Amino acid sequence: MGWKTLAVLVGLVSGADGPTEAIRYLALGDSFTIGTSTPENLNFPSQLSALLKKRGRTVRLENVAVNGYSTKEIIRDELPALDVVKPTHVTLAVGANDIVRGSGPTEYRTRLKQIFAKLSAAGLSGNRLLVIPQPDWSQAPIAEAFGDRDELRGRIETYNGILAEETKLAGGVYIDLWPLMMEQGAKKLFASDGLHPNQKAYTAWAQALVERFDSR
Repeated sequence: MGWKTLAVLVGLVSGADGPTEAIRYLALGDSFTIGTSTPENLNFPSQLSALLKKRGRTVRLENVAVNGYSTKEIIRDELPALDVVKPTHVTLAVGANDIVRGSGPTEYRTRLKQIFAKLSAAGLSGNRLLVIPQPDWSQAPIAEAFGDRDELRGRIETYNGILAEETKLAGGVYIDLWPLMMEQGAKKLFASDGLHPNQKAYTAWAQALVERFDSR
């Protein structure tokens, strides 16, 4: 059953400190969110959900990320899920495919503003809107297929900077995983396709996100 036909129940569960909000978690993004070349249960949203459940939280995850998507497709195909899922929490990671397709920084920023406007209108801000950078795929084994490695890293850092700025303007929280991601790239924590992170890398992302996500 796809997200377009998903029926979501809103409820509360009882915790040790009284009623605790059930989390309806919508994951937006591209291949780094859907976890291309990694088992579905080991992408970072799935691992994050598992960590939250271990803490006694009730979590309903809907991961609508799609391999190859840029800001353009997220606006067109993923944001409509807001009206269906009615999420309490969202994660967003996007930018790599904007780079690959040659979208300039100005176009990228403009589309981010459109995305964040929709998220803000849905009442998502603060720790309910967590945004992470694209990883350092300039260190991936097949990165040279996309251009010079140093130039790629420079563009990745530029686009991550824009993402951080627009997140702050929208009232969300930008989780700066870039130092961790550079370290992972240096350690070659890539999946078998030679481009995307592996499950070990995603585990570290989830662990870095869970404290922010679980603020009550």
